[in-house]
Amino acid sequence: MCGNENLGDVFSIHSESRTGVTVWTNARLATLVEGSEGLGTVEIGAIAARDGVIVFVGAEADLPPDLRRDALVVDCEGRWITPGLIDCHTHIVFGGDRAMEFEMRLEGATYEEVTRAGGGIVSSVKSTNALSVDGLVEAALPRVDALLAEGVSTLEIKSGYGLSIEGELNMLRAARALAKVRPVRVVTSYLAAHATPVEYKGRNGDYIADIVLPGMDKAHADGLIDAVDGFCEGIAFSVDEMRRVFDHAKSLDIPVKLHAEQLSNLGGAKLAASYDALSADHLEYLDAEGAAAMAKAGTVAVILPGAFYAINEKQKPPIQALRDAGVRIAIATDCNPGTSPLTSLLLTMNMSATLFRLTVDECIAGATREAARALGLIGETGTLEVGKSADFAIWNIQRPAELVYRIGFNPLHSRIFKGQIIGASR
Repeated sequence: MCGNENLGDVFSIHSESRTGVTVWTNARLATLVEGSEGLGTVEIGAIAARDGVIVFVGAEADLPPDLRRDALVVDCEGRWITPGLIDCHTHIVFGGDRAMEFEMRLEGATYEEVTRAGGGIVSSVKSTNALSVDGLVEAALPRVDALLAEGVSTLEIKSGYGLSIEGELNMLRAARALAKVRPVRVVTSYLAAHATPVEYKGRNGDYIADIVLPGMDKAHADGLIDAVDGFCEGIAFSVDEMRRVFDHAKSLDIPVKLHAEQLSNLGGAKLAASYDALSADHLEYLDAEGAAAMAKAGTVAVILPGAFYAINEKQKPPIQALRDAGVRIAIATDCNPGTSPLTSLLLTMNMSATLFRLTVDECIAGATREAARALGLIGETGTLEVGKSADFAIWNIQRPAELVYRIGFNPLHSRIFKGQIIGASR
């Protein structure tokens, strides 16, 4: 059936299963199961899902007959199936754009110069705060849809352009709303410690006391926070300032993560690891001590080639040092209006390979299994295993390397989210 029905037909056929089971057969599986060789490939495989959960994955010959009986059976005609892609670092909720800064950088301005001239993060605050929650959702939807069209099933969304209690809450409310209007899992990160607003210039401590910490309390009470993030950098917040934020998050039992070592080495990654952070992200200036601390804590390195590319950085993240230390590596778009206006996780995989020399296996794992780990979701999604959410992507490819090597080409055939067939190519 794969490839012959339109979207309406897919849903009507799916509802005909009397057992509530859907079985995908005649597929080549990249399971990404922990400890498996390479991508955990099964050449002639099948997946069965019931009530949104995988109940079988493996060789089709081993599929129990009772699962196939009265199930909706989808013949994948030899196509590849991977776990649904996961974009584990985005700032996808925002208002306006920063195309003018793009022009400034083309004329030679550095990221720091743009920021100190009043651009950067703070320049997005006015446009973001001018929108209602509904307006923020409407603005974000085209960007979200672009990612979903590439097989993304899980999306992390940060606040950080409100820089006031209500502004930050509205961004998080919009993030939660996106998960209600689109079939996607949304994980939120509270990023009030992203920049200091103009009225608090030179008073980071007061901003943390007046906005960041009470805003965290309110967002937590309203069920809007899955993790707490921050930007540890010379143009943002110091290690000691971030320690205050993380201590408060710890008191609320909220996991943390950190933008660290993007423009300089302040020891942010080491700080994050000391709090057992889910991830430390960017990491261009990470040193061996920071990598070792991350490995010991199990903190995932999230590599963001879009930002590296967009601001024309020269310092690459120390990929080999991360490998040598045993740090898990995830990749993400860092979709944001200024330094990574990127809404393609497939292109992100290509950039990770081309710019940073990640292997095909590392890129695919980085956008699935390791991205799930970076969000604290490895027990729920990110691999094809029994008991996990039935989130996967079916691809019109001959080999997994095509997902990484192609530029500007989307081979997605269909996307499955919690067992539901979301779309299929004709």
